[in-house]
Amino acid sequence: PSYMKILSFVSMMATWANLGLQDSSSPLMEQLNFFHDHTLLILTMITILVGYIMGMLMFNKFTNRYLLHGQTIEIIWTVLPAIILMFIAFPSLRLLYLMDEINTPSITLKSVGHQWYWSYEYSDFLNLEFDSYMIPTNELEMSGFRLLDV
Repeated sequence: PSYMKILSFVSMMATWANLGLQDSSSPLMEQLNFFHDHTLLILTMITILVGYIMGMLMFNKFTNRYLLHGQTIEIIWTVLPAIILMFIAFPSLRLLYLMDEINTPSITLKSVGHQWYWSYEYSDFLNLEFDSYMIPTNELEMSGFRLLDV
């Protein structure tokens, strides 16, 4: 029945706990996932801190006379962002250099998606190229369907 298709689609939808990155299939992607979590943690802490300070300033009627013109606070809000940026930049640069490793692949496949077909090119074997077209509708099997047929 048609409602079974809808139920199977709903069971595949992401829930509140599945809105992160997909499971990694390489060590480099695992490192990228850790970097994403690391950066998100830093951003969350900054957001909570700024929200807390703004909330306290809105509901606090007292004024600190040393806060308005002081070298200490200027040094803090200059040095602290620089330190935070270093905590983000060093892991990012490490990952950037890890991704830049030059390796020699055993085979190179170039696949290009055109509007109605795919073309493939193996540049390792005397520039072997071919195109992949869709099967015509009258040649499709009973269980074979296309995305537009659903």
